[in-house]
Amino acid sequence: MSIKSIAAKVFAATVHKKTQKWASNPVKSQQKVFHDLLKMAGDTAFAKAHSFSNIKTHQDFINQVPIRDYEQLKPFVDRVVAGEEDVLWPGKPLYFAKTSGTTSGAKYIPLTKESMPEHIKAARNAILSYIHETGNSRFVDGKMIFLQGSPELEEKNGIQLGRLSGIVAHFVPDYLQRNRMPSWETNCIEDWETKVEAVIDETLRENMTVISGIPSWLQMYFERIVARTGKKVGEVFPNLELLIYGGVNFEPYKAKFDSLIGRPINSIELFPASEGFFAYQDEQTEKGMLLLLDAGIFYEFIPADQFHDENPLRLTIGEVEIGVNYVMIISTTAGLWAYDLGDTIAFTSTDPYRVVVTGRIKHYISASGEHVIGKEVEEAMKAAISHTNLVVNEFTVAPQLDPPAGELPFHEWFVEMDTAPDKAQLKAFAAQLDREMREQNSYYDDLIKGKVLQPLQIQVLKTGAFKEYMKSIGKLGGQNKLPRLSNDRKIAGLLTGKVIN
Repeated sequence: MSIKSIAAKVFAATVHKKTQKWASNPVKSQQKVFHDLLKMAGDTAFAKAHSFSNIKTHQDFINQVPIRDYEQLKPFVDRVVAGEEDVLWPGKPLYFAKTSGTTSGAKYIPLTKESMPEHIKAARNAILSYIHETGNSRFVDGKMIFLQGSPELEEKNGIQLGRLSGIVAHFVPDYLQRNRMPSWETNCIEDWETKVEAVIDETLRENMTVISGIPSWLQMYFERIVARTGKKVGEVFPNLELLIYGGVNFEPYKAKFDSLIGRPINSIELFPASEGFFAYQDEQTEKGMLLLLDAGIFYEFIPADQFHDENPLRLTIGEVEIGVNYVMIISTTAGLWAYDLGDTIAFTSTDPYRVVVTGRIKHYISASGEHVIGKEVEEAMKAAISHTNLVVNEFTVAPQLDPPAGELPFHEWFVEMDTAPDKAQLKAFAAQLDREMREQNSYYDDLIKGKVLQPLQIQVLKTGAFKEYMKSIGKLGGQNKLPRLSNDRKIAGLLTGKVIN
């Protein structure tokens, strides 16, 4: 065993002790975060506008600080983006993480000198937690792949901006740099297909032990290795031990990964976002991820079925129950206050507090990390129709992760029209719709450019298909609405038989 491997075990034990300390005192840990946040931000414009000086309790906070999503917080964010200091958090942020567009374009999430280290610490501690649990630290002597976005950054009013994964690349600890792959130059390649081939060139003969990334990206990397070598990934990398993933539901990919790797492999699930790093899987045998209660994030939880009420319950960590679907609200050291992420979670344990991500409070597609929401598909459809004479009665969208052999995954649109178009019309309409979607959502655009997804495909349904579907599930009429999109193929599976050949 190497000195590095031994040191990793010692460090892992130290971190485990510290984790146990706050995890065993969850309410106290969150109360400290709550009061520290209010104190540190006390002289900001946001604090003065919301009378932070009068907030002593959580109920005071509820009374003074309403829940906001990005659009509602945007007037304050715009001031930060314009270069103003002391708006949401003291001083200026270190970075902006540029994320998927909303109704008014791209989102700029601030990353501050207090919040940025928590992203790095959480990712590190996830691996150390695994070492402490399993007793295995041999893999730290091997090579580790972190598949991520380009680390090249832009600048906006003196503040650097980029994708979160690219920003994080600037903070890889020195002790990991020698083991980290791919090279900086390869990470800067924008086209994903080209990048994958370059990553394979660099890693094929290396002792790879840890591979991390979004499942859809990892899948392409694994598929290309198998195609190039004619061997399973587990044969090519016999010491590969650990797969680290996050951002999307892994279940649709699991069977494919088992086949590509050719043997069982341990994994660590992460719950990161530009707005914060919220949880990581701390035990291989437990369902759920450990919610990070001492990481500069104060959490509130609203029962999902009450979220749209005028005054919904805003619960703190000591008030939640196992198995209830909650919308997660955060206040952070990046200056996000009572911020609605849109994510829904459920607790699998309260000793310690572990969560699973159950989805979004709104319907969405993020099977490949694209974070497409209902409003985006509706706006894209509206714009595409304006270029044609087609009449669309109804539609829904689903991801297709199991395309015909040799094809990339894609978004499949099931569309019912007054009159079915001919092949030329349908092709033109699909191309226009795809262009509009790429305008609506920057993540989707990146995945198309990077050849992770192919352009969308349209399935034209027979007249009355959606009516038959709603009737078949007992939801015809009343206030029942067809979901505009879903992150699985449940609806798609029932509609496939209604496609016009």
